[in-house]
Amino acid sequence: MGELYPDHILISVKQPGQYVGGERNAVVKDHAAVKLTFALAYPDTYTLGMSHLGLQILYTMLNARDDVAAERVFAPWTDMENELRAAGEPLRSLETHAPLGEFDAIGFSLQHEMTYTNILTMLDLAGVPLLSAERTDNDPIIVAGGPGALTPEPLADFIDVFVVGEGEPVVGPLADALIATKGMPRHERLAALAIGLPSVYVPSMYNMNYGDDGDDGRLLAMSTLAPGVPPTVRQGVVADLDSAPYPTRPIVPLVDTVHERITLEIMRGCTRGCRFCNAGMTKRPVRCKSASVLLAQAREAIAATGYDEIGLTSLSSSDHTDLPGLLEAFSDEFGPQHISVSVPSLRVNEQLRELPKYIKSVRKSGLTIAPEAATEAARRSINKMITDDDLFEGVRAAYEHGWSKIKLYFMIGLPGETDDDVAQIPKLAEKLSRLRKETGKGAGAINVAIASFVPKAHTPFQWAPMASPELLRARQDIIKHATRSRKIKLKFHKIERSMIEGVFARGDRRVGKILLAAWKKGARMDAWDEQFKLDVWHEAFGEAGFNPISEFALRERDTDELLPWAMIDVGLRRDFLLKERERSINREWTPDCRTAGCTGCGVCGDEEA
Repeated sequence: MGELYPDHILISVKQPGQYVGGERNAVVKDHAAVKLTFALAYPDTYTLGMSHLGLQILYTMLNARDDVAAERVFAPWTDMENELRAAGEPLRSLETHAPLGEFDAIGFSLQHEMTYTNILTMLDLAGVPLLSAERTDNDPIIVAGGPGALTPEPLADFIDVFVVGEGEPVVGPLADALIATKGMPRHERLAALAIGLPSVYVPSMYNMNYGDDGDDGRLLAMSTLAPGVPPTVRQGVVADLDSAPYPTRPIVPLVDTVHERITLEIMRGCTRGCRFCNAGMTKRPVRCKSASVLLAQAREAIAATGYDEIGLTSLSSSDHTDLPGLLEAFSDEFGPQHISVSVPSLRVNEQLRELPKYIKSVRKSGLTIAPEAATEAARRSINKMITDDDLFEGVRAAYEHGWSKIKLYFMIGLPGETDDDVAQIPKLAEKLSRLRKETGKGAGAINVAIASFVPKAHTPFQWAPMASPELLRARQDIIKHATRSRKIKLKFHKIERSMIEGVFARGDRRVGKILLAAWKKGARMDAWDEQFKLDVWHEAFGEAGFNPISEFALRERDTDELLPWAMIDVGLRRDFLLKERERSINREWTPDCRTAGCTGCGVCGDEEA
């Protein structure tokens, strides 16, 4: 147990409320009364981390046990980091203000590559050696999970244990194993975790054999270092969402966060098959939560929090087996209580035209749509199954039912992309804006966000190169010059940051040294525009001894090349990914297996192709 940060620190930083704890529904336990203390660490700000459902799920699961105390800690903003270093104060948990380095285990959530330097900041402020190889028996076991654990090698030098896939099936056995191995030498503990637990990858139990300069230093082979360590790790999957743990008493933040609402996950997985989408590929199969369970969870969460909005979330909410019935039930029960419902991730087709009649309380200030590409041919290439008719009719219906603003997401630099595909982005946005005039109102406001395509592991594009910075800038210029309407607002992702993301998204263990070098030079909070320091990353890349952007981001992989994430098995068949790659080149759709039959991806144990 510890003490709150001194007053002279708290009064010197922005939003001190994010560092003090004491929120409604927080769980505080006596560390002396439990067998395991586990810090759930989100490597970004409290504002973002407290809106992350996964953190609340794990917090609820661990604290449901009498023998475990789970607490939260978030990355401090740079002003707080500076104050802590000046005062010689450690980073502390929110529940008991215990120094982070005193916990038995620290578990990081890997949601985005540009948060990785924050992990090093948090470990350093905790007094924990940054490198796994330098930690002693007295240091915490450092765990990491989330999407980043599916491509773990850039963090292999720093993380002791990766939880691969969905955390619910693994966190309980992991807690049991951490308790059972207490007192063992650290190396033996890690070996026991690697051998005894499913869906766990322990980097120190694997050897990576890199070639010499003649082989460009690339990964040539990988092997295990102890008997019983699995050569591949299959990701964890929740079989039944209805019976899976859910936080019906979520913590209510003390300061503003990104989402001020109850978040209900209505389904998990997606079989739409977008070829660029790591989540859509790796979170198969689709599993829906029943309306009765969702209503019961909503009732409990409303009573425990006082929120007046419920967000129904998933990768593709429109694909729930009974979304209209679910919305009608929520509207009937919660509408009279003036509790609104928000439904992100709607598919733009016939369902968007039908949904408004089922729910009167949905907030309609803005609608987010992700066509990703502006022409049907380009959408066929990435298997984004939205036709122009779907898009126009869906947006027209949204305007008729009260929506006033549209946000569109696009990517540039996609495989097979042409100049015309890019030039059509502002033209499509302007057409959608003009549709609102048909409702007797003025043109609609359209915000267009344009990201640079970053190839991701475990997708049909995992072998593809990123477009060069020069080409991406040319693509941005095409869009800027073709935009005529004042109703269209453009926002481009930073190309330089996308290149760094590309390095981490497909890098191997050599990237760890680059990460450490950039952090030592001052890289912090890289996902935030005001903190991103491009010169620092250029310096770190320049000291790598090779060109990381050329090697990991811009280089097309041979299909027989050993990929750095080959030890991670998400259930997808390699020949399925290769066939999808070919279908992309030919600009061919692959239909949704839930309506058109098995596509042979392998997740369900199928043998069709």
